[in-house]
Amino acid sequence: MADPEPLIDVGKLNEKVLCYAQTIYRFNGVWEGPDPLTPIIPLFFIQVSLAILITRFVTFVLKPTRQPPFVAEIISGILLGPTALGRIMRFRRLLFPNYNFHVIETMAHVALVFYGFLVGLQMDMKSVLRIGIKARNVAIIGIIIPFVMGTILYFSLTRDEEVRGFIFYGGALTITGFSVLSKILDKQKILQTDIGKMAMSSAVINDIGAWFILTLGYVVTGSTANIHWALICTIAYALFCVFYLRRAMGWIIRKMPEGQGYSEFFICSILAGMAISGVITDALGTHPIIGAFLFGLSIPNQVLQAEIIDKLDDFVTGIFMPTFFVVCGLRTNFGQMGSIYEIVGYILLFVSAKILSSIAATFFSEMTIKEALAVGVLSNTKSIMALIIIEAGQAQQVLSTQLYSLMVAGILVMTATVTPMTMLHRPSQEIAPHKRRTIQKARMEEELRVLACIHGTHDIPSVINLLGSSHSTSASPITVFALQVVELVGRGSSMLEVHNSGKRGSRSLGHEETQTRQIITAFDNYELRSDGVMVQVLTARSALSTMDEDMCNIAKDKRVAFIILPFHKQRGIEGEMEDVNPEIRAVNEGVLANAPCSVGILIDRGLSEISDYAKNIVVLFFGGADDREALAYALRMVDRPDTRLTVVKFIPDEGASDIEQTEFADESHVNVQIDKESEKLMDDEFLNRFKISTANDKSVTYIELLLNDVEEAVKAIKLMDQHNYDLYIVGKGRGVVSPLTAGLVDWCDCPELGAIGDLLVTSEFDSTFSMLVMQQYVKPIGDGSVNSYGSMSERIAGIGMDMDLDMQRADSESGDVFSSFRRRTEHMPRV
Repeated sequence: MADPEPLIDVGKLNEKVLCYAQTIYRFNGVWEGPDPLTPIIPLFFIQVSLAILITRFVTFVLKPTRQPPFVAEIISGILLGPTALGRIMRFRRLLFPNYNFHVIETMAHVALVFYGFLVGLQMDMKSVLRIGIKARNVAIIGIIIPFVMGTILYFSLTRDEEVRGFIFYGGALTITGFSVLSKILDKQKILQTDIGKMAMSSAVINDIGAWFILTLGYVVTGSTANIHWALICTIAYALFCVFYLRRAMGWIIRKMPEGQGYSEFFICSILAGMAISGVITDALGTHPIIGAFLFGLSIPNQVLQAEIIDKLDDFVTGIFMPTFFVVCGLRTNFGQMGSIYEIVGYILLFVSAKILSSIAATFFSEMTIKEALAVGVLSNTKSIMALIIIEAGQAQQVLSTQLYSLMVAGILVMTATVTPMTMLHRPSQEIAPHKRRTIQKARMEEELRVLACIHGTHDIPSVINLLGSSHSTSASPITVFALQVVELVGRGSSMLEVHNSGKRGSRSLGHEETQTRQIITAFDNYELRSDGVMVQVLTARSALSTMDEDMCNIAKDKRVAFIILPFHKQRGIEGEMEDVNPEIRAVNEGVLANAPCSVGILIDRGLSEISDYAKNIVVLFFGGADDREALAYALRMVDRPDTRLTVVKFIPDEGASDIEQTEFADESHVNVQIDKESEKLMDDEFLNRFKISTANDKSVTYIELLLNDVEEAVKAIKLMDQHNYDLYIVGKGRGVVSPLTAGLVDWCDCPELGAIGDLLVTSEFDSTFSMLVMQQYVKPIGDGSVNSYGSMSERIAGIGMDMDLDMQRADSESGDVFSSFRRRTEHMPRV
């Protein structure tokens, strides 16, 4: 039987087809031919190198304008396309010939697969469930209205019978780029404002919606006869990844040996799984980027996520992604968009979509028109996802070059105008002025606002112990902001989450969610058993490099007067102080340097294990603003009937060498002017007022020790261990150099604690206690504001005239302890 004749497409017989004899690389170098850029690999390397150089150059040029890198990446792609350099025919034929487009396009889509995988790794689906109703309404309306407007604009611009492109056109307008917006808000220092939080929260939902729209677009523009099967199978695979693959990955990760990290074989196996997932979704009728995104979403372990991101992120974003922007630029041709009036008109409509949706959201949420306009402007920020959607539309041949180019211009304009708009109209960061920045200036009858930072569950007992010792009442209330500080995984943006104590979470909780639940429960119990206490639990996810800045911004936003920081060391089993998290030390130093209020570093040496609150408190007073802050906080603790307070003032004897110092700059680089006489006047005034207020309180003991040198001061402090004090409160001692502490400063292992704090931490004590090192807020010199020390008249006012009331004597036990030291007998001011 003869073979059947092959079918011939008669309609294509007269068409001209260009055939290219391509080579991968040259075998004999440039000697084989005149053009070294003809082979695929050399030409591709030149294209990638050129894209990277142009991107870096545009980024450098735009640096003074504070534009996000995304703007520079779009411009660099446009410059290499037919809109700019591509108009030069010789340039186009030499570096971006038509026959090589499929090579760079293939690499661009490989880059998108890796990008989708990284996005899936960094996306936290559980955070969507914790977004407030107000932000949720803004996000949902911000998807519906822009999608409808994009659809209308698509049909008004298209002149062919293709109608499926409206999905991509409307989808591009719904995007609010979370990663790009976070960079803009962070640079403008408005990330923690109400407007910034609202825009960021809605951007999270918009990002998730964008992946649904992209998936739907690929399904609809695929095989028209099998759309329903492609949609059903893709949804089924997504559910499989979320509910089964994620659990399987978690089981595999738990079987890995702890403390040994992840091997290269394991990381490569993860990447192979990503590739297989991409093949599956491509076979189902979408695109490999969808499978890679779902596979990244299925990895539950944050440590593994961080390690993969660290290995891939620089390579993908720095090498691979520029090829995608080149492809976008080669597809863009501004010369085909129409007249300038039409272009401006359509771009204005693009810009108005998000603004109109934010205004519409005011009918469903308590948001003013001014706030809605600000959120609408911020929501116009686009990201790579917007380019991915419209590039997919043209690759699927449902968007013309005119429609594609017009949307690229709109994305560029919308994103580029956000930064100058935020610079011109910066949202207010403070609703009320932050006046009470120190405990010394806070009135007893006023609310004391405290920010208690928690790095782990081991910090909870000591912090609650200290707050319980503060003895809040309905007449002297305390508002506690319990801040769980979590190191941000990967290279995402800082996020602040407010928890509702009455809201129940899911049954299956991860490590972070379990810790959060324990923190909420502990502080809820503290609030219930305390009078005059209001607690709000928050979680801040920050990179380690910006953690201190985020903590300071939260303290300023909440207008607190006092920040409690856990020490980076904990008491070990044998009683020695051991490092728990050495990285916390740098965070504490950063907070001390930039805090908008007073700060206390809390060191637990075992008290939280045996007591609910401190009952025997001692303040070591050497003088200075930090010591006055320490004594002011201790005064809030003396109202408990079973609490005793001892104040020991260390005084250099006349024979001690005097040390002069007029200005002091500590490790926080904050210059503090020191006037020895005025400092002594302020110390005396504060102590006199303390003596007056506690003259009839038998639970308060005041002692003055006359000492000659450092050795006697160290000996006196170590003898205090016989008292079994529960809580030592000391000042950091900035700007105060006393003959009794001068020798200790040079030998500090922990300079952030000051000389006395470091001595108490490093010395061996038999008793168990907690220690609080206080630093009073002092406004930096040269900021145009009044120094917190006050004027000279304010310093001297209130000092008593004649002092004829005998100073309270210490009890017999105190006298035995300090019998080897001389006490100076003074008179207290008349009551």
